[in-house]
Amino acid sequence: MTEVLSQDEIDQLLTAISTGEVEGEETLKKAETRKIKIYDFKRPDKFSKDQIRTLQMMHETFARLTTTSLSAQLRTIVHVHVASVDQLTYEEFLRSIPNPTTLAVINMDPLKGSSVLEIDPSITFTVIDRLFGGPGEATKINRELTDIELSVIEGIIVRILGNLREAWSNVIDLRPRLGNIETNPQFAQIVPPNDMVVLITLETKVGDVEGMINFCIPYLTIEPIISKLSAQYWYSSIRRGGTTESMAILKKKLENVYIELIAELGSIEVKFKDIIELQKGDIIKLENTKVDDEMVLKIGDRKKFYIRPGLVGNRMAVQITRKIESQVDEEEVFKEIEGGK
Repeated sequence: MTEVLSQDEIDQLLTAISTGEVEGEETLKKAETRKIKIYDFKRPDKFSKDQIRTLQMMHETFARLTTTSLSAQLRTIVHVHVASVDQLTYEEFLRSIPNPTTLAVINMDPLKGSSVLEIDPSITFTVIDRLFGGPGEATKINRELTDIELSVIEGIIVRILGNLREAWSNVIDLRPRLGNIETNPQFAQIVPPNDMVVLITLETKVGDVEGMINFCIPYLTIEPIISKLSAQYWYSSIRRGGTTESMAILKKKLENVYIELIAELGSIEVKFKDIIELQKGDIIKLENTKVDDEMVLKIGDRKKFYIRPGLVGNRMAVQITRKIESQVDEEEVFKEIEGGK
């Protein structure tokens, strides 16, 4: 902060100089040696520099995800990046945004309270124009949204909230839900005017149109997890939780993969000449295989189970008798995949 003298001290020094009690150079020396740190008790700092930095890193991830999702949905080039992360009073935030604008009140479950996502009108109407089939050019429209436009912008906000949940996943399992959309800032009083908030400002560019998206989170809402907003906790959560999340996603995707099962009676090496001469009714004697021996069930190219052949109704079938323990089990396979990343 800037180190200055108070108004009373300045007045006293000017009076002393004018009466000749203090020389100008002496006054300057006193001013240089006296250091005063300004602190406004009406707006105390609630967030440390480390917490602000962590919030910035979290929302840089949110900005990258939003860039990708909006580019795909609008079918145009979209750039979103974090411009600043500041702490200020809620009243100052409301005074800094235009009227009318797009204000989405977000329920921050499982955290108590709400937050506000504000989208600049230039971005709002450009997005709507693109979704309605227009070129998405810059407009100077300054009005409230119609019911149809509100419905369209709700879909965009819901998609953005999915990105927000993923960006916060290393700190808390956030489940943000869209409450309502206001166009007049005075109707979005989620906390008292003098309460401190953290404001994440995202510079947004849709095609050639530039604007701001502001995400305002009250301190009271974020207070229960304030201890987790440190770079050390965030990075440790990535290392600890990223593997579990990746494993869950991988297993989920594998559930719908078709794979070949082979019931193997036995094996034998045969010359190609003998294969050509095979005819109906010929008997092939398998090596080291007896009639009452168990067969092997292969999943892909891995021998996985011992089985016995049989019938189910009129269909041929096999019954699993036991697992081949010598093979690598599923968890070890996933560990191998994880270790290769």
